[in-house]
Amino acid sequence: MSVYDQKPWLQHYGTVPKELTATPRPLYDVVVRWKDQDQRVAVVTEKQQITYPRLWDMIRKVAEGLRQAGIKRGDRVAILLPNSLAFLQAYFGVLLLNATVVALNPLYTASELGTLLRDAGPKALIVPPELIQRLPPESLPLPWGVIIASPENNEEIEREVQKLYPQAELLTQWLKLSAIPEEGIEPVDPIRDIALIQYTGGTTGLPKGAMLSHWNLLANAEQSRLWMQGLLSSDQDAMLIALPLFHAYGMTAGMNLGLLIGSRLVFMVRFHPESAASWIEKTRITLFPGAPTMYVALSQYAEAHNLDLTSIKGCLSGSAPLPRQVQEGFQKLTGGRIVEGYGLTEASPVTHCQPLWPVDHETLGIGLPYPSTQVRIVDDEGREVPVGEAGELIVQGPQVMQGYWQRPQETRDALRQGWLYTGDLAKMDEEGYFTIQERKKDLIICSGFNVYPREVEEVLYRCPGIQEVSVVGIPDPYRGESVRAYLVPRSGAKLELQDIDHFCQQHLASYKRPRSYRIVDQLPKSAIGKILRRELARQAAADLDDSPKR
Repeated sequence: MSVYDQKPWLQHYGTVPKELTATPRPLYDVVVRWKDQDQRVAVVTEKQQITYPRLWDMIRKVAEGLRQAGIKRGDRVAILLPNSLAFLQAYFGVLLLNATVVALNPLYTASELGTLLRDAGPKALIVPPELIQRLPPESLPLPWGVIIASPENNEEIEREVQKLYPQAELLTQWLKLSAIPEEGIEPVDPIRDIALIQYTGGTTGLPKGAMLSHWNLLANAEQSRLWMQGLLSSDQDAMLIALPLFHAYGMTAGMNLGLLIGSRLVFMVRFHPESAASWIEKTRITLFPGAPTMYVALSQYAEAHNLDLTSIKGCLSGSAPLPRQVQEGFQKLTGGRIVEGYGLTEASPVTHCQPLWPVDHETLGIGLPYPSTQVRIVDDEGREVPVGEAGELIVQGPQVMQGYWQRPQETRDALRQGWLYTGDLAKMDEEGYFTIQERKKDLIICSGFNVYPREVEEVLYRCPGIQEVSVVGIPDPYRGESVRAYLVPRSGAKLELQDIDHFCQQHLASYKRPRSYRIVDQLPKSAIGKILRRELARQAAADLDDSPKR
């Protein structure tokens, strides 16, 4: 028996169950389980509080509206909404029809959205009025059904925008319908039926839709619940939802987990430390999943204003490495526990997490595998490597995706004999703790968002006068990493960086845009002409080291 089969990590589980015992169910069960508790609050916004029974009724009304609009089992519905009550209504309304959610980023440009809409082929697009106003009909390959949904259910602004799209449906009108009866809810095979297509760059940087079943998503929320059980309140927790819900991490560690445990979800459309501190004090937040940049900004603001954040009991940090000083400082400020997790979209997304209970271990890394998660470290031939040696991290478990949407070859590359090949280099110590060494993918993690160099490079290559380009990530004290572009001009061309940056603003989301540019005569290359991105990264690091210190 190999050391990985022996699962040395289980010795550190404490009271956490070693295996997931929950049975496969439709994902919307996270709301159904609380639908008869009249006093339990599900959602808190600036303007209202929504109980679980009322939320369930709203979801069923939206499902009825979708049904009348022609959405049926197996159809795909794109949701392009910020964190809001409307997101929950749309997301679970789609699932009640056993249709599939395609979650998209509202920060995307028309060009980026067009690529994903053409790939997913949704029957309908649910979009906020302020976004659809910026996207004239000719700019997108729009599906036949456009549903306008104001995050605060503002019927007046919805009707104003409907003038641009006369055939568009209004979500607020659906909320006046009779709710779809529970016996009219489409049956679901939770293991096989796809609840979500979530786009990720995977190992190539080109968008691929990870197909996640109802059970993939619910199992990962259940795994997170087991991991956090020692911190959960016997009454009702309050969870701050500052992570974007269109992202797999915010969707699972925020929305799905929060609903599963019956907490109050306190929505922030966009994270600001001042607003976050206010919500924490006002609503006595107990759980706060976030990214390291959020904890840095919140800590600095709270300390400067002498604020009380001691209601916080637990924080799961993801999307980027959590610096030790940030972790220790935030725990001292709140008295709660903040731990780093690891995952990827293809695993719904969490596979590992540091313990939320006291442990005596010097290097926690990304922690331990979740319950019912199998893990191996392998070499390039797929052979297990010895303890302490680096290799590719591969995982297996109920949270692992069904494959990539319409990408059979990429699916075969990522899923081999039931194992998901993450593309990340890691190692396991003798105690069963895992540490990420580096990423095999040339991935840049900026403010918790994945930036794929190839995608940025392809935009830059469209700029006049550029002969060659390479994009790398450089350390950034606030974002974790930021994007730097190295540009080689064509012979005789003069590159105007202001024009190049303006072009990027038009074609790339803000977090993907280069924050700095370097014009160079040539790029470092291997003997076969491959651009050596890591050499550029080393040069960038040297530039930073040589820069004046303040």
